[in-house]
Amino acid sequence: MDDFIDRFGAERVWAATVATLAVAVTLGAVIFPQRVYVEFIWQYFWGPVVADAHSWNCVAWAGGEQVPCTEAAANAGPTAEPGYTFVSYAGYIPTLVLLLIGIIFLVRRLEIERYRAGFFALFPFMLFGGALRVVEDANAAAYEYAGEMAIQLPWSGFIISPLIYFTVFFIALFAVVTSVWLERNDYVSGYEYPLAGIGATVLTVTVAYLAYTAATEPYAEFYPLIPLVVLVGATVATAITWFGIETYAPELNRGTRYMGIVVIWAHAVDGVANVIGLDWATTLGLPANLVPKHPINRAIANTTADVLPADVVSATGSAWPFLLVKLAAAVFVIWIFDETVFEDSPRYAVLLMITVVAVGLGPGTRDMLRATFGV
Repeated sequence: MDDFIDRFGAERVWAATVATLAVAVTLGAVIFPQRVYVEFIWQYFWGPVVADAHSWNCVAWAGGEQVPCTEAAANAGPTAEPGYTFVSYAGYIPTLVLLLIGIIFLVRRLEIERYRAGFFALFPFMLFGGALRVVEDANAAAYEYAGEMAIQLPWSGFIISPLIYFTVFFIALFAVVTSVWLERNDYVSGYEYPLAGIGATVLTVTVAYLAYTAATEPYAEFYPLIPLVVLVGATVATAITWFGIETYAPELNRGTRYMGIVVIWAHAVDGVANVIGLDWATTLGLPANLVPKHPINRAIANTTADVLPADVVSATGSAWPFLLVKLAAAVFVIWIFDETVFEDSPRYAVLLMITVVAVGLGPGTRDMLRATFGV
């Protein structure tokens, strides 16, 4: 295998693999539409997106129509529910690996340096991903309220998990290539400046759309205390955690340095947003507390409610351990990414750090803004 890759080149082998898989799946869906498209692609990948877009608990394939399971006949085709399955994970994980390999090849070809500068410049895109997902939450709220989507399928599917990850990736990819081109042609002194500017622009436009929706539509409303409490709480939690590291274990952040603050803050936002949204949203003005969207959040909240006495849960809520878990995970990541990791493979280390921040900040931003705009 190594000889084969050496002979044809790693990039060509990667491109051929991606093209072969794409052609195989496309031909399979055309030649065997029922077996490949309906019973595989639709049931495990597109059907869950359709159900999520309509806020349906279950969607059925009924003679070419996609209808709620409650309206489908007993002999209808396969069904799908929002979320992930082992089959979908088996498809998404290899796709993600191929995507990461492609990113590595692209970074090499663009000859990008100053990796840490790129890390900070991509920060707005991590916020943008969560904000863009809330656009779909507002879209689903519009459908529940009026039976009509503001953004129709299939377009809304591209801002629903997991497809939204690819959408944000390609927008960020366009921004990176454009920014590097601007630097190489001496329009800017560093690619990180236009990159951060593009990210801030798409983030601002997205939040402005949500604000406009809250101001003009009856199914959304603005709750300003939510972002204030979440951002202040996350910043305080980050400051306490960072002070503890600097005071008692300064060796932990010698590799990540100030990137470690971003990692902690990103996961603190996710933790605080869950605590506020799940337990204290009504205190801050919302008509009801939010329902956990992810199995880990739900499992932690349920376990806390089962283990602690009812009067304690009533006073403290059941989601607060999730914040501690997120902070502990962030500190663990900082510890793992020590000096040797950045010295040996700075490119891979920064790419992984970007992924770690996105995993925390994307869901955290979504939970915060979902509560902020009441969708």
